[in-house]
Amino acid sequence: MIEQLFNLLSDWLLAPAVALLVPDSYAGYTLYTLETLVKIAAIILPLLLCVAYMTYAERKVIGYIQCRIGPNRVGFLGRRLWGLGQPIADAIKLLFKEIIIPAGANKRLFVMAPALAMAPSLAAWAVIPFDETLVLADINAGLLYILALTSLAVYGIIIAGWASNSKYAFLGAMRSAAQIVSYEIAMGFALVCVLIAAGSLNLGQIILAQNGGILHWYWLPLLPVFLVYFISGVAETNRAPFDVAEGESELVAGFHVEYGGMAFSIFFMAEYANMVLIAVLTAVLFCGGWLSPFQGMPVVGELPHLSEPNILWLLAKTSAFLFLFLWLRATFPRYRYDQIMRLGWKVFLPITIVWIVVISGMVVAGVGPWFN
Repeated sequence: MIEQLFNLLSDWLLAPAVALLVPDSYAGYTLYTLETLVKIAAIILPLLLCVAYMTYAERKVIGYIQCRIGPNRVGFLGRRLWGLGQPIADAIKLLFKEIIIPAGANKRLFVMAPALAMAPSLAAWAVIPFDETLVLADINAGLLYILALTSLAVYGIIIAGWASNSKYAFLGAMRSAAQIVSYEIAMGFALVCVLIAAGSLNLGQIILAQNGGILHWYWLPLLPVFLVYFISGVAETNRAPFDVAEGESELVAGFHVEYGGMAFSIFFMAEYANMVLIAVLTAVLFCGGWLSPFQGMPVVGELPHLSEPNILWLLAKTSAFLFLFLWLRATFPRYRYDQIMRLGWKVFLPITIVWIVVISGMVVAGVGPWFN
């Protein structure tokens, strides 16, 4: 359906416009560029909308868990509509707030830092496969590309803390950077386990290697690594209970304490965009991506709408992992910094190293149904 809509847009709008306005020698390149821009917009715009409404979902879910109502006033056209207009109202408010740059700050780096924090979480979506054909860049080194880009986000945080010329911001940046780097190592070894299991760095091939049903997905043979990856993702995004960089009683607001207006909102959006990215990667690497959980089952698996691979399965799995992010924030108290460092270095890192050896032995031995 999505491919058909794109083909109609290309054939009936983009191609005639290019033929009319661009010389023949440049028409092919121009059409290819426009089609790529349309694909990028088709990924980025829904993602930004999802990021905006994740803030609404978080406030509602935590409100229900804590026996509160959450936002329910701001709606559209005079109707409350369960408060669905709240993210738009927040965005308009932040657009009109003044951005104040501290007098002693490095102004160029101060302005660049939010973009450096946001850009990797958006660029990583270039290699995310939504189904067997829906992917912007189907590159063979997709897993390596993801690992490289997600490692760059720490630079925006460090630069923001240093450029603010504030001791609180700098201390928050150092704590956040140390936490991100620590858990990035565990996540990297978890990705090595997936690479060994699938025998490919291509995300689409990793999903296809899990073909066969819910018991064929990698969450089962890689269960300890699966848990390590998701919990490390929670820590890497500075989410509760690992949000020591934003411990209000200690650091006011952490590395972005000097930011306001849209500059602050970009850091806020980067956190939620990273949440969505971690959730979709968990679904792709360990839970079969777009594959149906009912595939291969005796009765349910014979129903075409339930057994066929579909982008809706990927969205459903991603939504489930995003709900876990919100549930964890509403449930657990904040860890101490020494507890977080101990968990990353003394627990998660040894588990992933041991499981690399275990999964290598399983692959060599051809343990079924994953590696036979």
